[in-house]
Amino acid sequence: MHSVAENSPLARLLHEQALTAGGINFATFMAQALYHPQFGYYMVERQRIGKAGDFFTSSSVNALFGRLLARQLAQMAVLLDGEIFEIVEQGAGEGHLALDILDGLAAEAAEVYARVSYRLIEVSPDNQQRQARVLSAHADKVSWCDAETWSITSGCFLSNELVDAFPVHLVENHPDGLHEVYVIGRDGLLCEELRPANDERLTAYFDWLGCRPMEGNRAEVNLTAPEWLRQVGRRIEQGFVLTIDYGYPSPELYALHRREGTLMCYHRHQADDNPYAKVGEKDITAHIDFSALQLAGNEVGLESLWFGEQYRFLLGLGFFEELVRMEAAAVDEREARALRLTLKNLIMPDGGMGETFKVLVQGKGVGSPALRCARSFSAIAAGELA
Repeated sequence: MHSVAENSPLARLLHEQALTAGGINFATFMAQALYHPQFGYYMVERQRIGKAGDFFTSSSVNALFGRLLARQLAQMAVLLDGEIFEIVEQGAGEGHLALDILDGLAAEAAEVYARVSYRLIEVSPDNQQRQARVLSAHADKVSWCDAETWSITSGCFLSNELVDAFPVHLVENHPDGLHEVYVIGRDGLLCEELRPANDERLTAYFDWLGCRPMEGNRAEVNLTAPEWLRQVGRRIEQGFVLTIDYGYPSPELYALHRREGTLMCYHRHQADDNPYAKVGEKDITAHIDFSALQLAGNEVGLESLWFGEQYRFLLGLGFFEELVRMEAAAVDEREARALRLTLKNLIMPDGGMGETFKVLVQGKGVGSPALRCARSFSAIAAGELA
C-alpha cells in the first residue's frame, strides 16, 4: 500500500472518508477514483487514450476498426428501414470511433449516412469538448443527450470499452460464505479489510447468474452492468445493442485459475494491480461478464444475435480484404509492413486485442437476421463480398 501523504489529493480525501465511515466498500472507492467531479480519473482534463495517454483502444489503433463497424451499422440501418437511423454511443472517449464510423458511412453507405442521427452520452465535460472538436466535420449529424432520458425509436445503441469502467465490488468466496473487500484508513495508509458480505445484492447476484467464484478465489461483481443493460433495452423500441469490451462468459470469468480476479490499473501504458497508488491518476478496470449482459437483456426483450471474439467480428466484416487494399496503396514495403504490425493488434490473440475483446450483438424486434459480422471463414475464403 502507498502512504496517502505521498499520494494524490483524491487519495487523501478518500482516506478521510474511510476513517469517518469506518470503511467503504471497494465499489464506492472505485467510483470516486474514476468519477469524482473534481479529481476523478475520467473527469479531469488529461490525455487518456493513445501513445501519449495511459492505454490504447481498438479505435485508437487504426481508423479501420470504426470503418468496419460502420459496415455492420449500415446493414442494421437497411434491416430497420426507418426514416432516421439513430446511433447512440455511450462512453465515446475523445470521439474517434464516432468519427471513423461516420466517415465510413459517408464513404460506403451514403444513403444510410443521409438519415443517421448520432448522439453521444458523455459524463466528462473534458471529453465532451474533445468530441466536439474531433467531430466538427459531421457537426450536423452529432448531438449530445442525457444518460437518463435518451431513447431509440429505430437504431443501435453502441458502447466500446465502457462497461469495464463501471465500479465493481470485490468479493472472496470462503467456506463460511462471501466476504467483501472494504477500504479503510490506517496510519495514513489506504488498506484493505475483508468483512463478511452484508450486502444481500451480492448473494442474489450469484444466485441469479447461476455461477459463483471458486472457493478461495477473489472476484469482481459488477452490479451496475445488468441494470444498465436493462435500462438500455427498455429505451429501445426497435433496434440493436452492440457491446464491445474485454471479458468472458461467467464460467470462464469465475474459473478456478483466476485466483485474484481480473482487476487491473493502467498508467502511461504500464499495468499494475494496485488501485491505491496514484488514485485519480490512472484507470481502474475489470473484465466484464457477458453472460450477465445476455441474461439481463433477455429480461427486457433483447435477443442475443451474435457473440464472439473481436477477431471473428472484424474478419466477418472484411478485415483481410481491407488490409490487402491498404497494403496495395502503401507507398513502399516499409509502410506496408508497419501497417501490418499495427493492424495485427486488432485481431491477434497474443499481445493484441483480437481474442481478449469480445463483441455482443443483441436485437429487439428485429427477428433473427444474418448479420454481416457473422460471415463464415468459408465465405471469406470463397471471396464473398464483406
